[in-house]
Amino acid sequence: MMKKKTLIMKLPSHLRFLLILASLHVIQSQIIQDSCTTSSIENLNAQILFDVSSLSCSNVWSSEGFILRYSQAGPSLWSFVLSAPNTNSYVAMGFSPNGGMIGSSAVVGWVSGDSSATMRRYYLGGKTPSQVLADQGNLQFPPNTSSIISFSSQMYLAFQLITDSPSRRLVFAVGSRNNQAPTQSSFRLTAHRNQIAVGFNYASGEGSQVSYPYSDLKRIHGILNAVGWGVLLPIGVMIARYLRHVGRLWLYAHSSIQLSGFIIGLAGIITGLILNGRIDINVAKHKAIGIIIITLGCLQVIAILIRPSKDSKVRKYWNWYHHNVGRLLILFAIFNVFYGIYLAHAGSEWNVTYGVFLGIIVTVALSLELRLLTED
Repeated sequence: MMKKKTLIMKLPSHLRFLLILASLHVIQSQIIQDSCTTSSIENLNAQILFDVSSLSCSNVWSSEGFILRYSQAGPSLWSFVLSAPNTNSYVAMGFSPNGGMIGSSAVVGWVSGDSSATMRRYYLGGKTPSQVLADQGNLQFPPNTSSIISFSSQMYLAFQLITDSPSRRLVFAVGSRNNQAPTQSSFRLTAHRNQIAVGFNYASGEGSQVSYPYSDLKRIHGILNAVGWGVLLPIGVMIARYLRHVGRLWLYAHSSIQLSGFIIGLAGIITGLILNGRIDINVAKHKAIGIIIITLGCLQVIAILIRPSKDSKVRKYWNWYHHNVGRLLILFAIFNVFYGIYLAHAGSEWNVTYGVFLGIIVTVALSLELRLLTED
């Protein structure tokens, strides 16, 4: 007995394959994505504890999929629903007095491994986990209006604030992927993997990314130190070791480059000290290494001023001192450049750029060293 074929079975095999792929894509987009045009928030009316029918919507952080819905619900009452992909990371939204993270009061939510959802408020007193304090800050919530919902691979942080006008300076952050949920005892958060500051217009729903306070000074500090200590000094050392065959020209080139590196690096350390006095951030180790670097640099300058003549008996000891202090200075400088990039959360492009330079330097140095060995 012949079975009846359905409509899809009558289609050619390649068309059936394309149709299945298209169906899977539609299903996946409905499950994973949320946006202001294709919203799934209507399905959550029963779980959100306030009216969401008149919320405005804005894509506040497209690279991380953060969608903010909001409205003024009364004379001194505002409603917010923050949607973000559930990547086993915490999601945070802060209201900042100055556009930076420090000093902000935030709402943070996460979903634990057992699928239980938690949302708490925090005061962001600094950039270390111990300075991010749970259940503190100046945000006021009406009773029984806050909820966090995990639905269709999304997290929804729904809350209301008692305020005449919420801050227009918003900060958003997302924790490390597949990170363990904060413990119930302390609710301490780990460092975030990404963050953004947004200047937000509640009337138009438009937001624009803004720089953190003193971001230009931070960038100048990093560039000056990386170029001075981390780039010019290694080049100067290579000139002194591998270009002695060009006569005294190597000495002038070596001295000029090392002096330039010292001056630029000194300017970088001065900007760092200025920066440390203006922002509240714990960089004690970075600062201590910087002091060691500038001390070694000053010792090198003093050594040049008291350099003995070539025929002096103490010249070999001076050479040993000069060479090894210089090597030690460069090792500290390279480490502190990478450590500064890490502290600043500057991103992988800074690490890659400086890493590529070091790779080139090491490759050239090895080839020249092999050349010296073969000549000997």
